[in-house]
Amino acid sequence: MRSLPDSIGLYIHIPFCEKKCPYCDFYSTFLTKEVYEAYIKALLREIKKWGGKTNRPVDTVYFGGGTPSLLGGDILPLTDAVRSAFTVSGNAEITVECNPGCDTGFYALARKAGANRVSLGVEAGDDLRLKALGRSHTAEEAAAAVKAARSAGFRNISCDIMIALPKSNIKTLKEDISFICDKNPDHISAYILKIEQNTAFFARKNELCLPDEDGAAEQYMTLCEELESRGYGHYEISNFAKPGKESRHNLKYWRCEEYIGIGPSAHSYFKGERFYYPRDLKGFITGNTVLPDGKGGDREERLMLALRLSSGVPLSEFSAAAIEKAKKLAGAGLLNISGGKIALTDKGMLLSNSIITELIYENV
Repeated sequence: MRSLPDSIGLYIHIPFCEKKCPYCDFYSTFLTKEVYEAYIKALLREIKKWGGKTNRPVDTVYFGGGTPSLLGGDILPLTDAVRSAFTVSGNAEITVECNPGCDTGFYALARKAGANRVSLGVEAGDDLRLKALGRSHTAEEAAAAVKAARSAGFRNISCDIMIALPKSNIKTLKEDISFICDKNPDHISAYILKIEQNTAFFARKNELCLPDEDGAAEQYMTLCEELESRGYGHYEISNFAKPGKESRHNLKYWRCEEYIGIGPSAHSYFKGERFYYPRDLKGFITGNTVLPDGKGGDREERLMLALRLSSGVPLSEFSAAAIEKAKKLAGAGLLNISGGKIALTDKGMLLSNSIITELIYENV
């Protein structure tokens, strides 16, 4: 689905977690009542401020984290503030990320607040693998979360799955895929476990028994085959969806459409400029300003982002040299050239960084 003309997206960061996952390098901190209350006030302030800077309609709202499901009933005044500050379109996609171990009563509150899409961090379908990832929920709780979200009225549910886990193999991967697909989510986001610096896993990366590069690649290709055979279209490198259930908010990022991000570490692309809030919770509360991150939307950036999508990029966007390079990559099964477009194959998506770099280098 294409965005409404001149519409923007809105991202709201909830940086609180009850427990820090050992692989996570997103900006988050532990929840304390005093800081939490001050943060909600700061969010309300910033929502009002940014709403005063535009009259463009908002057609996607995304509460990310952290753990937005820790908001409980406070999601209501936040969504009220968004509607008061911005013109929110009637068919807006409003997503809330949730920990599968959260109070299942939250889903009814989120629906009351107007949320119509929920993203669940399921990650795996086995308690041992969840424990190895440092997740606080169980497989049983994940199943209950999907059921509770459906019961609350959500008709658009996304589940995360993580692959190339410690001591994993094709058999365990297929078990996790089956567990998630049996819950019949509308959308699945899939991520290869990467060991990032400044995480607990990085400190003990040599002890984790992770699959090697070839093993991780085999798991990714198996994942693509399994999900596509179950009716999930592979529309972006890490994302699969049933028809019409693609993430409208995330598509804004890949289509180089504009959005405003609010909260520490949140990034924006607005009025042709990229900027972000520092990773500083106290600074956000006291009113620090966003930092510039350069211009956005140039040809190179648009190509880099659009090539992540299976819908591809028109040949007219490429130079003759880049098209010749693409033909060679197509011969290796990494690209499709058809319908006047260049698009990565599943195999090409696995090597997307190097392929996109090659095409952009030739595209002069």
